[in-house]
Amino acid sequence: MALGFLKSFVAKFSARPVDWDELEEALIRADLGVPMAMKIMESLRGRGGAVTGETAAEVARGEILAVLPASLPPLRPLASKPKAVLVVGVNGTGKTTSSAKLAHWLKSRRHSCILVAADTFRAAAIEQLGAWGDRLGVEVVKSQYQGDSAALCYDAWTSANRRNIEFLVCDTAGRLHTKNNLMQELAKVSRTLAKHDPDAPHEKWLVVDATTGSNALVQAREFHRAVGLTGIILTKLDGSGRGGVAVAIQHELGIPTRFIGTGEKPDDFAPFDREAFVRRII
Repeated sequence: MALGFLKSFVAKFSARPVDWDELEEALIRADLGVPMAMKIMESLRGRGGAVTGETAAEVARGEILAVLPASLPPLRPLASKPKAVLVVGVNGTGKTTSSAKLAHWLKSRRHSCILVAADTFRAAAIEQLGAWGDRLGVEVVKSQYQGDSAALCYDAWTSANRRNIEFLVCDTAGRLHTKNNLMQELAKVSRTLAKHDPDAPHEKWLVVDATTGSNALVQAREFHRAVGLTGIILTKLDGSGRGGVAVAIQHELGIPTRFIGTGEKPDDFAPFDREAFVRRII
């Protein structure tokens, strides 16, 4: 379903009462999650009388805005040590690209930053992040292929701390959320960073492909269980993206979307804006 999932529905039911079954199907297909879809349906039915497409869109917009946080804490450096951001996710979501874009965003705001190529399982990932680093003028810390990613992150934090670097962005290996051994290894990276600072990694962000649909909610649930997520980076939120899953993740897991990616260029990356997001998806 394209962006603006209720636009065709509104056009169809602009002058007559909505078909409740069609509305429910549209909400569920938008990846809002069944609980959120039912919440919107219940709110509409509670209004009484005939409901048009415009009313359905208005209520859906209001219910989604009520779930999404009105404001999010800004990404700021710590006073005397590096802030470690652990970027996690399954393969193919745009994790490495998002890590590089985040570093670029930080650099554009005059923050010092190091990228860590902690995906040591895929040689191409190390090369890809290195290429991004060269392109953006951001240092990339690497190790050999199949090296110990936890040890690499640990050493990178030590180096960043010694040099007063403000941010450490760790691009971890893509892994299926169903593979328990790989999820345990991710937890090891988190524990290893905590040896430097009990609060590290300070941010643990899951990269979610907006086109994945409801499976992204399952991914978020499993990664959250493994490392305790603090945020989502929603990628591919452009022409073919949907994005409703960000609402489902917030509603069911309480994990906010922190940044969105809307293209391949370094600047196609921005902090999440709930008003703009809701205008985009409805």
